[in-house]
Amino acid sequence: MKRVFSQHRFIVQAPVQRAFMWFTPAGETLWVEGWAPRYLHPEDGRTEPGMVFTTGEGEEATLWTLVDFDRPQHRARYVRCTPASRVAVVEVACDALDEAQTEVEVRYTVTALSAAAEHTLAAYEGERFTAMIDGWASRIAACLPTLWRAEIP
Repeated sequence: MKRVFSQHRFIVQAPVQRAFMWFTPAGETLWVEGWAPRYLHPEDGRTEPGMVFTTGEGEEATLWTLVDFDRPQHRARYVRCTPASRVAVVEVACDALDEAQTEVEVRYTVTALSAAAEHTLAAYEGERFTAMIDGWASRIAACLPTLWRAEIP
C-alpha cells in the first residue's frame, strides 16, 4: 500500500508551554473549525498518554490514540485510523525560539488501507500538506485572543 511522509514547520506567537497545549484534542477545539472530539478514555478528555477519542462521521470516522505525550519536552504523537481509508502517525513538536515565540513542527506518516483509498493520501503530500499546515498557522494567529484566555486541561 502507498505511504506518504510529510513535515512542515511554522511559528506561533506564544511561549512554548502555552503553544504546545493548543495541539491537544481540547486545545484544538479553540481554533479548528468543526473539531469536536468524542472522548472514550478518559471520559473527561484529560490529555494524557493512552487517551482515546473519535472524530468525524461516515467515511471519515476516525479513531485516535495519544501514544506519547511529553509535556516537559513539548512532544506529542498520535495514531489515527480512518478505517475506510487510512492510518496515520501524527507528531507535533514545539521548540521555544525565545520567550514569546514557538516553532511548531508537524509530521504525518500516512498509509492507505487499500489501493482504492490511495487517493486520500493526496491531501498529505507536497503543496497540499504545506497549505494545510499553513492554514493551521493562520487560524491560530486569528484565534490568539481566545487561545490566550483559555485554560486547557
